[in-house]
Amino acid sequence: PMSAFEFFFSFYGLVLGLSVAVIATGAARAFKHRRTVRVGWMTPLLALFVALDIATFWDSAWNSFRALPYSYGLIIAGMVIAAVYFIAASLIFPEAEDAPASLDDHFWANKRTVLLLTVLANAMSVGVILGVNAAHGQQQTLVWHYLTTLGVYVVLTVPAALTRCRWLFAILVGLQVAIYLILASLSLAFPEVSAATEALATADAPAEAAP
Repeated sequence: PMSAFEFFFSFYGLVLGLSVAVIATGAARAFKHRRTVRVGWMTPLLALFVALDIATFWDSAWNSFRALPYSYGLIIAGMVIAAVYFIAASLIFPEAEDAPASLDDHFWANKRTVLLLTVLANAMSVGVILGVNAAHGQQQTLVWHYLTTLGVYVVLTVPAALTRCRWLFAILVGLQVAIYLILASLSLAFPEVSAATEALATADAPAEAAP
């Protein structure tokens, strides 16, 4: 039988998966019309960052949320967070009917909103994890881990959202993309380290409620 967490994550993962599908669809459309619409490098970099951020967030949600007791409130919180990601993903590439001459114009019109929405999604996720743990009287041994990670994310992402400088955007977002790819490579090369980190992340979380 399906556990309570599996029921929750099937819905949560579906919406996050749709976000990735939206990015892939936009990228395919941009590639298809590359001879008439200049693609540039900024929109692909933004799309790559958001896709990796969603994948990283998805992995973090698996490690963090499965230790939380299931509740209707957790479903609502997960739906809101996933919906924020979906909106961000939907704004990266223009719609087919927009017919832009260059993706750069669409990028400058939507880049700030896209990145600030990813910050909002990450902040809400950390808030839910810490809030539920605190409500169940758990020791907040990982509070500084979550807050430090979120702090680094905000320090890199918010300036990238607000800047009008191409090279600063490239450095800030490129650095995060590099971090994500390095972490992914390390998890493939050393799966035992990834498993140990996962165990640490769930060690002090409240036990999952029975279905």
